Amino acid sequence: MDDSTRTWVIVAVVVVALLLVLFLALRGRRGKAQEAKRVEAHELRRKAEADRIEVQQREAAAAKVDAEARMAQADADVRAAEAARLQAEAHQRSEQVSSARAEVDERLRRADALDPDVPGDGRRPTTGTATTAAPTPGTTGATDPTPASHGDHVAQDRPVDGSDGSRPGA
Repeated sequence: MDDSTRTWVIVAVVVVALLLVLFLALRGRRGKAQEAKRVEAHELRRKAEADRIEVQQREAAAAKVDAEARMAQADADVRAAEAARLQAEAHQRSEQVSSARAEVDERLRRADALDPDVPGDGRRPTTGTATTAAPTPGTTGATDPTPASHGDHVAQDRPVDGSDGSRPGA
């Protein structure tokens, strides 16, 4: 083998060695880059898992608040229904009282119309003296304590229909 062939063989071996070293260096860099990406991906997954748990806890808290709001709304609806029922009952009782008062006033007007001691204008005398008519059987003949004004009549605390065992107007 002559010197030029040896030189070319040595150059070829050196080039092949350089290419091998370059290939291994690039491969090592690529491996390090891939390893760095693996580490980064692992870190992202770890953070995402922690965030997922936090999000689940927030969702649970939001669901709890939503349930409490629904319960409060249901309670408010129940209270509103009860208030409406009570208002309707109060209105009904008011109408019953107005009707009973009108009935009592009508009875008093009839009594005043029948009473010979009441002048024609339907007003009792304001003197406060006893009536001159004879007492009716079963009465004491005491003076009438009823005020002179017709509008001052007050209904007693008992049912108007006599359901308490007494006679109405008695």
